[in-house]
Formats: sequence, C-alpha cells, structure tokens
Amino acid sequence: MRVTRRIGIGLWIASLIWGTSFITSAKAAPRSYHTSANASALIDVKSGRVLYSENGDQSMRIASLTKIMTAIVAIEHGKLSDKVKTSSKAVGKEGSSIYLQLGEEMSLLNMLYGLMLRSGNDAATAIAEHVGGSEEGFVHLMNQKAEMLGLTHTQFKNPHGLDVEGHYSSANDLAKLTAYALRNPVFAEIVSTKVKSVPNPHEKWQYSWTNKNKMLAMYEGADGVKTGYTKKALRCLVSSATRNGQQLAAVTLNDRDDWIDHRQMLDWGFKYYPLMEVASKGQTLAGYPYAVGNSFYYPLAEEERGSLQSRLVVLDMATMNYKLGERGALEWYLNNQLIGSIPVYDIGSARMNLPERKPMSNAAMLDYRKAANERGSFKHSITSVINALF
Repeated sequence: MRVTRRIGIGLWIASLIWGTSFITSAKAAPRSYHTSANASALIDVKSGRVLYSENGDQSMRIASLTKIMTAIVAIEHGKLSDKVKTSSKAVGKEGSSIYLQLGEEMSLLNMLYGLMLRSGNDAATAIAEHVGGSEEGFVHLMNQKAEMLGLTHTQFKNPHGLDVEGHYSSANDLAKLTAYALRNPVFAEIVSTKVKSVPNPHEKWQYSWTNKNKMLAMYEGADGVKTGYTKKALRCLVSSATRNGQQLAAVTLNDRDDWIDHRQMLDWGFKYYPLMEVASKGQTLAGYPYAVGNSFYYPLAEEERGSLQSRLVVLDMATMNYKLGERGALEWYLNNQLIGSIPVYDIGSARMNLPERKPMSNAAMLDYRKAANERGSFKHSITSVINALF
C-alpha cells in the first residue's frame, strides 16, 4: 500500500534537538572573506563540506603538500612495521631531508614521521620505492587515489612535490584530500606530533625531529597538517584544528602571510559554521514506529537553517536490507542538495545497539538511491521543508 500522508517532521525535529546549542551557537556568516593567498579553501573534516573557497579549483603547484597524499597512500598500502631500505636514488635527494644514508633501514612508520614532520624528500622517495615497487609505481597509486576521491584538478608526477611540469593540485582538492586523510587515526597522530624521536642506527643518539608546522604551537587546538615551499610554488600550507568537537582544515597556495591567514580562516569557520547535531541516534520519528540509527552532524550558518530539508525513504519489505532490520533512510538536504543520509530502524530494534556505521559520501548516497529505485526497493518517500525549525 502506498503511503501518501505527510509526516509531522518539523515537530519531530524540534523535539529531537536537546539543549540550546543548535539554536544559539552560530552567527550569520559574512558575505565576503579574503586571504592573501592566490588560492585558498576551508573544509569541515567530519562532513566534508567546503565552507570557504577562493580560486579553489585553480590547478597550481603545491610543493610538499604533495606528501599528504604520499603519507595516506603509504599508510593504506604499506605495512607500518616493515623496514624501508634507503636506495641510492633516495639518498641526497635535493631539497628538505632527514639525511638518510645509503642502505639505512627504518620502519615505514618512523619514516612517515620524517616525511611529515621534517618534509624529507629522501624519505618520500624511499617510501615510494618500498610501497610502490618503484617511484613510478607509487605515483600511479597516488593518482589512482586522487581519482577515487574525485580530485579532478589534481595530478601527481612524484611523491615529494619538487617542481615538475604536470604536477599540480588545487585548494579545494587538497582540502578534500586532507579531510579524508585526517579521518585515518595513524595519519592524524603523525601530523599532530610536535617532536618525534626515532632510533638512529649510525650513532648512539636518536634522531629528533621537530615539526615544521608552526600552527601546532601558535593556534589553540591545532592538530596538523603540512607545510610546503619551492621557488615556483612559493609558500603553501595546510593546517587543521579541533575545537568543541569540530575539526576544520585550511589550505592556502602561494601565500606570503599564511600563518596569519590560517589563524583567521580557522577562527572564521569555528565562529560562523559550528558543527550542529541535526539528529541523534535512538530518537524517534513522530507518527512512525522508527528510530534514527545514527547521529548526524553538519556545519551550518544561522542564515542557512531555514533551508534545511528532510526526506524519509522507506524500504520495501521484500528487500534484503529490510529483512536485515533496516527500514529505510532519513535524508537531509540543504538548498535542495543532498548532504547526508542516516538509517532508520524499528523502535527497540537490536540493530540500534550496533556501532554507528560510517556516513555515506554524497556520491554513494546518490548511487544507493539510484540502485534502489531501479530495483523498486523504495516503497514511498515523504518530503518536508523545515521552514520554522529555528
């Protein structure tokens, strides 16, 4: 039977929000914002929403910001306890270095610290040869990852970022890459480390590497990410910080005032786009025997809240997902664009006791709906615009 009546979704959402933080913590975002960079971007790490962008899709040289991709590819494809042996190609690599010696062996994990804290080009080459079989093989993995992440203004030619034609990215792409990488706990731990000591096989004293990222010492809550500089790329920086449970990442390319710009960008994001709890796991839908299976958070400016929409999509009883306990999904839209989807279950279902599943990307959500529609899986959908929510 097709259901056509509308849910009292506005009332349900109003009762869903506990406390007053959702109502009072944001102020209307300013109409304009500007940095000294040739290109810049600011992203909310949890949601992946780009909060600010200026020339964000312009392809530019990125210097050692390249190593963000080098690190995450190595973490995902390599074994952190493996010993990486330094080749003649890696030794004496031009630019910044951790001064590896020919034949020196170091764990992949420790070499990643040298890569990210001291921006070692020798470490980048050694890691690439170990994980990818060759530098060229590793660069293929980097570009493959860029394609998977939808980085359409990015192309890698090497693992270190030294200037070469055809090696580039954009502020928006680097913001998306950084948000992805920061969700990996190993990557997040490395880039938040201020000083790291590792064994030195040649001397009695240990290597001691101090992070080049000054934001870790000069900004409250700073926890990453990477500096970069070449004569052609000039000053490049990706920084991240966490406050009140929200993590933001800022990107600037070719910026003479990057430390100042990053402090201001992060302050601006935390002030005007705080992370809001839109839905809380276990809370119920008025008029339906369903409960929300995941909490849902999203950064919202005060002026955007009247544009928030929700849509309940109920699965057909014949589908496998329904038989496994899922009853559908509550989708969220901002200005008619899909921003999130969370599963719904029967109230009291044992599925509610399972850990929250990883949120779908927008592309995955759209693919999910398309496939379900083609199978006739969705029994009905109901849309409600929440005009008076706040």
